[in-house]
Amino acid sequence: MNQSPIAVFDLGKTNSKLFVVSTEGHVIDEARTRPIWHEQADLRVLDDAALFGWMKDELARVVAAHGVERIMFSGHGCTFALVAGDRLVHAILDYEQEPPVDIAARIDAMAPEFAETFSPPLPLGFNYGRHLLWLNERDSDLIGKADAILAYPQFWSWKFSGRTVSEVSYLGCHSNLWAPLQDDFSSLVERMDWRGRMPEFARAGDVIGMHAVTLEDGRSVEVAVHNGVHDSNAALYFYRSLGFTDFTLVSTGTWVIIFNPASPLERLDAARDMLANVTVDHQPVATIRFMGGREYDVASDGWVKPISPQAVAAVIAKRVFALPSFAPGGPISGHEGRLIGPAVEGEERAAAALLYVALMTDLSLDLIGSDNAIVIDGGLVKTGLYASVLSALRPGQTVHTSANPEGSAFGAAALVFEAIGRNPFVNDCAVADPATIPGLDEYRHEWRRHVDAMTTDKRNKRKEMRA
Repeated sequence: MNQSPIAVFDLGKTNSKLFVVSTEGHVIDEARTRPIWHEQADLRVLDDAALFGWMKDELARVVAAHGVERIMFSGHGCTFALVAGDRLVHAILDYEQEPPVDIAARIDAMAPEFAETFSPPLPLGFNYGRHLLWLNERDSDLIGKADAILAYPQFWSWKFSGRTVSEVSYLGCHSNLWAPLQDDFSSLVERMDWRGRMPEFARAGDVIGMHAVTLEDGRSVEVAVHNGVHDSNAALYFYRSLGFTDFTLVSTGTWVIIFNPASPLERLDAARDMLANVTVDHQPVATIRFMGGREYDVASDGWVKPISPQAVAAVIAKRVFALPSFAPGGPISGHEGRLIGPAVEGEERAAAALLYVALMTDLSLDLIGSDNAIVIDGGLVKTGLYASVLSALRPGQTVHTSANPEGSAFGAAALVFEAIGRNPFVNDCAVADPATIPGLDEYRHEWRRHVDAMTTDKRNKRKEMRA
């Protein structure tokens, strides 16, 4: 049985990380970098060469230091690559850019029905099929030059192995390219004649090839390359591998992505940024999301220090409310995020932002019908109060938090361990104690009244425009 540790590249849009996970399931080494997104003509694109260079250097280091023999990739959503031979035929787009208005009108009319793809109509490149259509509008010959359309983790699997494959958890993540109930590509793929550029499928975690690592002493070491996975779906897989069954996962990072496998797909509302994700085993899962980590950064004015219960209580007493939305998408879209009430700065402003993210999570849980156990994973666990405030807001549900905030990376590792017949991870999740903060329940009701008024106003404006 293989006893060597695994290298997992967890590739986020803002931060990309390497974790070396031992066969006992512990992180024994890690490294981090920030991907470079730069302007190229009138587009913002990834400096893939710089990121690849960092990944190769770090891989060589950990192969030498720890005897790593396997690599795996977990990748952020909404991103794709067009490749031919051994090269990109177009730079990888930053998903946070909007096509010109005239192009957007044409390509948005081509999107499949929500009932087919369970992909809500989203701005920017949040439906990555939309960005494919945008490139096609810019150059109708471009996609024809590609041998393969690769999802982001599969781009990196290809860079290291030379083999192009597809993977369902990424294609099934609001791309407009996948029809979950048919377990097949969508009508958009057929309409655009892209099926021939979609490589054969491999399950996330499967070995798809080998990569030769050259060490400083000149030796060459072969490492197995495993097929990558969509990051939030990896987190869902991880907690299922720990034994959780009937639960709602709140996966936090730049996005707060909430999976409730118990919710029927009929409950999904495209206008609320609700969608069906697809697990690594092809099963659709009801999902709702908002850009909670980004919104916290904006609303808190970049606060990175701890927040005390006293600051939260002060904000509640002063009736300072952060109202949506501080980033695109989410269940309350189309409004400019703002703070109302007395002006606050520093820790109190951060407390208002923390309450906002907790209340948006609470609202999202209601919308997706969550009444089972809750598991919180990811960066917001580190704020400390987020889980305890959410626990206080949802007294009928047990809120679990993971001591490991890197669920997507550990899910990717769990897929590799499964492929080699191991499962070293143990459930070390803790139950969050509800925060005791005076006035929290009344604050929640008042915040909901503000949000309900915003939603009603938006609905009325739509009616007026149609009239």
